Amino acid sequence: MKEHIIYKVLPGSIAEELEVEPGDVLVSVNDHEIEDIFDYHYYTNEEYLTVVIRKPDGEEWELEIEKEYEDDLGIEFENGLMDDYKSCHNKCIFCFIDQMPKGMRDTLYFKDDDSRLSFLQGNYVTLTNMKEHDLDRIIEYKLGPINVSVQTMNPELRCKMLNNRFAGDALKKLERLYEAGIPMNGQIVLCKGVNDGAELERSIQELMEYMPIMESVSVVPVGLSKYRDGLYPLEPFEKEDACEVIDMIERYQKECVKQYGLHFIHASDEWYLLAERELPKADNYDGYIQLENGVGMLRLLRDEFAEALEQLGTDEVTKEEYHITIATGLLAAPTLQELSEDFSKKFPQAKIEVVSIRNDFFGERITVSGLLTGQDLIAQLKDRNLGEKLLLPCNLLRSGEEVLLDDITLDELKKTLQVPIDIVKSSGRDLVSCLVKHP
Repeated sequence: MKEHIIYKVLPGSIAEELEVEPGDVLVSVNDHEIEDIFDYHYYTNEEYLTVVIRKPDGEEWELEIEKEYEDDLGIEFENGLMDDYKSCHNKCIFCFIDQMPKGMRDTLYFKDDDSRLSFLQGNYVTLTNMKEHDLDRIIEYKLGPINVSVQTMNPELRCKMLNNRFAGDALKKLERLYEAGIPMNGQIVLCKGVNDGAELERSIQELMEYMPIMESVSVVPVGLSKYRDGLYPLEPFEKEDACEVIDMIERYQKECVKQYGLHFIHASDEWYLLAERELPKADNYDGYIQLENGVGMLRLLRDEFAEALEQLGTDEVTKEEYHITIATGLLAAPTLQELSEDFSKKFPQAKIEVVSIRNDFFGERITVSGLLTGQDLIAQLKDRNLGEKLLLPCNLLRSGEEVLLDDITLDELKKTLQVPIDIVKSSGRDLVSCLVKHP
């Protein structure tokens, strides 16, 4: 029987009212032993509950609870899954963790492939680590959406790409999820000369058969760091390749819209920037389902920024000249440059400088801001006049903490660069707000 020790009780919650305290142990809910977070959420989503709690002295309390159906009890556990994390048994030819240098913090080298994190955090899973018991519970509990790293619908090729002889058979789980009506999203990490071209076309065609239960599929280019010695030889995509990928995707989007009113298959923003093509309009993104995969992120940023800038009154910004610096990855820099120029057209007193930070740590092929390190920021910004403050994107920081990938803290960055730093959230409205200096 698993011990689920309560780590935190939220103020004003049902659990606090009932005098549940950190250190208490959750024994059961409605006579069900709780295996993990799946069970906990499923069995506590009831109006009438009998919860058994064991106190540190061994005394057991049976609590009868009446609540609204989806009201949370206000209990948090030290391990968010209430179970051990499941590590990945694949050795994918494109895995970024295998492309990292030695000496970084241990947690960065952990490869998860846990279906529970797909629901809790939006992680993508390969299904190779999903046992029949896990699949049965997803279907029984009607959990969704589940995010699947598909890579290819060719079973033999999938085995090769994931270096797992069971990876092809794992695709059969898509059929069970589809038949059970479990919403899904897919992801294809495209590798040049491997799963692109005719193989990508095959994957799109076969995944379309799962519409509309499968709501979207993103196609993202493989990220290649400079630490690839001894790994599968992969080449970067060029402008011509990006044009071919976009042309194929947009052709199938038209077909998908006719069938279900969904664009379904989406190219990440990187393809459009590499192809030097205009980003699709907002309607093409079906509500930005794949935003975390970089699909539509720049379009949404542009639209939100334009709206917020239009609403910003001239009396809300100081009339005095001021100087702000934005540091970002090579990928987003041109867009941020355009947005900054739009801001300065309306408010000429704002001098905004956008600095593209080259990724020397992982290599110049890595252009996303989320993989920038403190040492690269320091090396490329320390001799510049950064003005009154420096703006950095929020994806630079470890979730919930003020620490960058290489363990340099935000405070250390501020002290070294001797400038106040504002962290910009992902919305265009937040960017406008950070560019304003009030009277």
